[in-house]
Amino acid sequence: MTDPVSSAGDGRATPRHDPAHHEIELHTYHDPHRQASALSDVILGGQDGLVNVLGVALGVAAATQATPIVLAAGMAATFAESVSMAAVAYTTRRADQDYYESERAREYRHLRLVPAVEREEIRAIYSQKGFRGEALDHIVDTITADEDVWVGVMMAEEHRLTPSDRRGAARAALIVGLAAIVGSLVPLVPFMLLPVLPAMGASILVAAGTLFGVGAYKAARTVGVHARSGLEMALIGTLSALVGYLVGLIFKVSGH
Repeated sequence: MTDPVSSAGDGRATPRHDPAHHEIELHTYHDPHRQASALSDVILGGQDGLVNVLGVALGVAAATQATPIVLAAGMAATFAESVSMAAVAYTTRRADQDYYESERAREYRHLRLVPAVEREEIRAIYSQKGFRGEALDHIVDTITADEDVWVGVMMAEEHRLTPSDRRGAARAALIVGLAAIVGSLVPLVPFMLLPVLPAMGASILVAAGTLFGVGAYKAARTVGVHARSGLEMALIGTLSALVGYLVGLIFKVSGH
């Protein structure tokens, strides 16, 4: 069986190398590209909520030894933290979009005011990629023939910026906010079930285990050694939260 052929621009028949079925299966289903934004939003909200509320709970527990006060402070911190994180996620995405739109409008102005400069920038970009001679001329002519394509290439290649829509900001805010609530509740569960002193130790262990699992999962979805990533996240989060415990001890000592 011969390879299928397609007609080249000069009329000659050239082999057409279509991907095999197993290659399509591998690319699309077995090893697809991951959407990193949702994962990073979940980790951002969940880790921040867990660490902050763990710190609050440990600090209040060390200072008061009173479960109702620990839970009241922890729940207040949970919802304040979730709303704050959601708002930060939303405004950050909106700021990124506004910056992208500002730079995009600037590129359109430059295309109309100094097109020769912008054309040379396209040439320089693809020259650095290794294109020379007629191939480089053809790329430059093709890109600069359409203003929208031209600007899109400049935004991606020169500024390393990608567009995001308004709905993406709202989606990020929702994911971060919900993740912050879930993460914040994790260190509070032991205080709902145990007396204060054993609850403090259990809360640290539960929080550290959760952070370890999240770190390992992140490594599985992206890159890295599962155990190392999990241990790193657990250590950083736990040590950060212990600052709250130390502050609680200071206030407990000063209160006597």
